[in-house]
Amino acid sequence: MDLRFKAVSEAGSHNKNFPIIDKIGGNAEHFASRVFNRQVMRQMLPKEIYKNLIDAIEGRNKIKPEYSDAIALAMKEWALSNGATHYSHWFQPLTGFSAEKHDSFIDWTSTDEVIEEFNGKQLIQGEPDASSFPSGGLRSTYEARGYTGWDPTSPPFLWKGGDGITLCIPSVFFSWTGAVLDNKIPLLRSDRKINDSVLRLLNLTHIPASFVQSTLGLEQEYFVVDRALRNARPDLVMIGRTVFGAETPKGQELMDHYFGSVKDRILNFMQDFENAAIGFGIPVKTRHNEVAPAQHEVAPVFEKTPRAIDHNILLMELMRQIAVKHDLAVLLHEKPFQNLNGSGKHSNWSLATDTGINLLDPSDTPGNNIHFLILLTAILTAVHEHSGLLRASIGSASNDHRLGGHEAPPAIISVFLGEDLENVLNNIEKTGSHKTASAKDKYDLGLFAVPELSKDNTDRNRTSPFAFTGNKFEYRAVGSSSNPAFSITVLNTIVADSLERILNEIEGNLSKKKKPSREEVASAAAPVLQKYIKNSKKIRFSGDNYSPEWHTEAKKRQLPNLSKSYLAFEAVKAPATIKAFEGVLNKEELLSRYDILLENYFSVINIEAKIMLDIFKTQVLPAALRYQLRVAESLAEAQEILGKKSKFSNQTKKLQELVETIDQAISASDELDIERTKAFEQEDLAEKAKAFGEKVTEKAETLRLHVDHLEQIIDDQLWPLPKYRELLFLV
Repeated sequence: MDLRFKAVSEAGSHNKNFPIIDKIGGNAEHFASRVFNRQVMRQMLPKEIYKNLIDAIEGRNKIKPEYSDAIALAMKEWALSNGATHYSHWFQPLTGFSAEKHDSFIDWTSTDEVIEEFNGKQLIQGEPDASSFPSGGLRSTYEARGYTGWDPTSPPFLWKGGDGITLCIPSVFFSWTGAVLDNKIPLLRSDRKINDSVLRLLNLTHIPASFVQSTLGLEQEYFVVDRALRNARPDLVMIGRTVFGAETPKGQELMDHYFGSVKDRILNFMQDFENAAIGFGIPVKTRHNEVAPAQHEVAPVFEKTPRAIDHNILLMELMRQIAVKHDLAVLLHEKPFQNLNGSGKHSNWSLATDTGINLLDPSDTPGNNIHFLILLTAILTAVHEHSGLLRASIGSASNDHRLGGHEAPPAIISVFLGEDLENVLNNIEKTGSHKTASAKDKYDLGLFAVPELSKDNTDRNRTSPFAFTGNKFEYRAVGSSSNPAFSITVLNTIVADSLERILNEIEGNLSKKKKPSREEVASAAAPVLQKYIKNSKKIRFSGDNYSPEWHTEAKKRQLPNLSKSYLAFEAVKAPATIKAFEGVLNKEELLSRYDILLENYFSVINIEAKIMLDIFKTQVLPAALRYQLRVAESLAEAQEILGKKSKFSNQTKKLQELVETIDQAISASDELDIERTKAFEQEDLAEKAKAFGEKVTEKAETLRLHVDHLEQIIDDQLWPLPKYRELLFLV
C-alpha cells in the first residue's frame, strides 16, 4: 500500500482507539513530586543547611562550600529512592535547546566492588565537552573544555527516559576562559541588573522592597497531527514545517476551531502531558483550541522568569515525548502550514517585589503610582531606542515565516497601551501633570440572571507585538519553538538601562540634603517624563498592526520594518547594545551571538532548500511524470478510437497545463539548487545570510508555487505526500 494511504488508514484507526489516561486528578498532592522541592529539602537537610540553600534559591546568598556534600548526599538519596541511576547537569547552550550528559552514581572502587557516590564537587560543577556547541568564535573546536555550574535558583528534577530515571541538575554553561556559552547566565545577570535599577526607583518613591524580579507567563501555541501522517512527510520529520502543501478546501475561515470543543484524542493527550508537567512543578493552568485546525495552546501561571523559561523548555520536551505514546506528533514550528495561523510563545512579562507587589499593576499601590509612570516611561524608551534589538531577539528563519501574517504581529515593533494610559501620557506630555487610571466600569447587559461584569481599564490588541494588558506586557512576537531566554534578557537589560538614565535626571532635579517626599519626587519627575514620553511617542500605536495603513504610517514615523531577521541581527553588535549590556554580556560575547544567529539563520534555510529538492526529485516529480503519461496515453487512446480529427480541446489544454507546470517546476528546482550553491559559497556570514534570506527563499517560494499547483491537478491516488486536509483534520 502507498505510504500516504497507509498513514491515512492508520490515522483513522487511532481515532477509534486513543489511549486511556492512567492518572486523573489529584494535582495538588502530585504537584512537584518529581522535584527536589522545599518539602523534601526540609525533611532531609539540617536546619542551618536548609536555610542556606533557600537563601541561595531566593538569590540572597551563595551556598557555603562546607554544606555542598550534605546537600549532594540528600539529593542522591532522594533520587535513588525514586529509582534514579544517573545524574546530569542540565543546561541551555546556544543551540536554543537543552543539553545533558549522564553519569552513573556508581563509582568503581575495584574490579569487583562498586559504590554509589555523589558528592558536593560533582553537584556544583561538571565538565562536558564544549567543542561542538555554538560559540560564535569564542572558542575553537580544538579548545574543548567547558564547565557546567549548578544553578540553585532552579530545582533539580527526575527525568524518566526509556526505562531509566536521571537526576537532572539545572546548570549554567561557560568556557575554560570564563566566556558565557549559554542562555542562562545572561538571563540571570539581566534579572540582577533590573533588580538593582528598580530597587533604586522604589527607594526613591518610598515603596519598601528587598528585591525585585521579572516574572513571566508563557502561552505556548502548538499543532498536533497524527504521527503516521507526520512520518510520511520528510519535511515535517526533519524541520517541523511543510515546504509543500496546497491550500485545503476548508481552513480556518469559519473560526469554528477557536475555543471549540477539544477532540477526545487531543484532550487525552493534553491531560497526559499536563499530569506529567504537574509532577515537575510546572503550574499549567489553561488549555484550549487555537484558530487554525489542529492548533492548540497551553499556558502556565506566572513564575519568576528563569524558572518559567526552564519549565517551558521542559514542557515542550514533555509534549513531544508524550505525543509519541498517543501516536501523535507535536509541531512547535512557528509556521507548519502555509496560509494558516502560525504559532507563537506569547511572553507575559512583569516586575514583582518580594513583598508581593506587581509593579506594572497600578491598583497594587493605590495613591502612589509615580513609580509606575516612571517605569512605564522607561519601558517605552527602551522599546523605542532598541526596537531593532528586540526584533533581533525574536528573529529566526522559522519566525520569519510567521511574523506579519495570519494573526501574527508584524516585524515592525510597536507598543499598545490602551485608551486610559494613552490619555495619561498625553496629559503628561502637554501639561506635565498626570491622572491616575480611572476606576473600572461595569457592564450591564440587561439580562436578569447575569450579574454585573467588570470592565478592564484597557482593551486587548491582538495585533500588537508588545501590548500592555492591565498589569503586564504581552510580548506576542516571540516564536513558538524558541528558547525565550534571549528575548527576555534583552527586555530586562534595555529597560534597566533606560530606567537608570531617567533616574539620573530625576535625582538631578532633587535636593541632595534630604530624602525627598513622594510629592517632591513627582514634581522632579514631571519634566523628565515629559521629555522621554515625547521622544518615544512614535513607538506607541493603538490601531490594527495588520493593516497596510500601519506599514505606511510606520514608515512616516521612521520605525524599522525588518521583515527578514538577518537585517535585525546587526542590532546585536551595535554600540548602543554593547553599552546597555554592560554587566550582562561583553562585546566579544555579543559578537559571538551575532555570528551564531546568522549561521543558524542560513543553515535552516539551506536545510529547507535541500529537503525541497529531495522531495521534489524523488517523490513529486516521479508522481507527476506518471500522471502525465497516464493522461497523455488516455488522450491518445481516445483519439485512436474516435478518430484523429477529434480535438478534445479542453483535455488537451489540461495536458498542456500539466506538462508546462512540470517543466516550470523542474526549472525552478534547478534554479533553487544553483542559487543555494552560490549562497553557500559566500565566505562572509552576513553576505551568506543575505543570499539565503533573499535569493534562496525567493527561488524556494517559486518552486513551492509550482509543486502546490501540481498537487491540485494530479490524481489524488498518485500524490505521495499526506495533504493538508489529512494532516489537519484526521486527528
